[in-house]
Amino acid sequence: MLSSKGRSGAGTSQDHGATGKGAEDAVRDDGAGPTPFEGLERELRLVIRRAQSSGASIARRVHPELDASAYPLLAHIAERPGARGSDLATFFGVGRATVSRQLSRLVELGLVERTVDPDDSRGQRITLTPDGSARFERARTSRVAMLEGALATWDPEDVAQLARLLNRYSSDIVAWKQNGR
Repeated sequence: MLSSKGRSGAGTSQDHGATGKGAEDAVRDDGAGPTPFEGLERELRLVIRRAQSSGASIARRVHPELDASAYPLLAHIAERPGARGSDLATFFGVGRATVSRQLSRLVELGLVERTVDPDDSRGQRITLTPDGSARFERARTSRVAMLEGALATWDPEDVAQLARLLNRYSSDIVAWKQNGR
């Protein structure tokens, strides 16, 4: 749980939208109001919306012509050099054609390169180019610095716990979807 020390500005309209309510306000112990899952849905909705609005900015830091949706793709390739297009499609839950179009654009921009898969000559391995790697790292460093500034009053263990919980959430959602639900 986040400590009270880590709740800088909790409940302000600046931090939680026009209603001034965060997850703590949305989920009450007395049974009235939204359930914990409704509170979670609300907070996820806000996180996603804010991430979408900042996505174009972070993508432009990598390359002025980069689409916002390509930044997560670049990040995944940076973390897993040599990924295959089919692996990317599976990881992001999109079709191979979608990934192929995005990869073609990244190749055009000089950010990634495709090489023949040594294990299967029909496949391709995708890596960042040196320029793509340098551009991505500058943008990632900038984003990390933004998070450090925004969460400067948080205890580092609270930040680590949030990262662990978000990872657990993502893993469980993927597993749930893969089980055909």
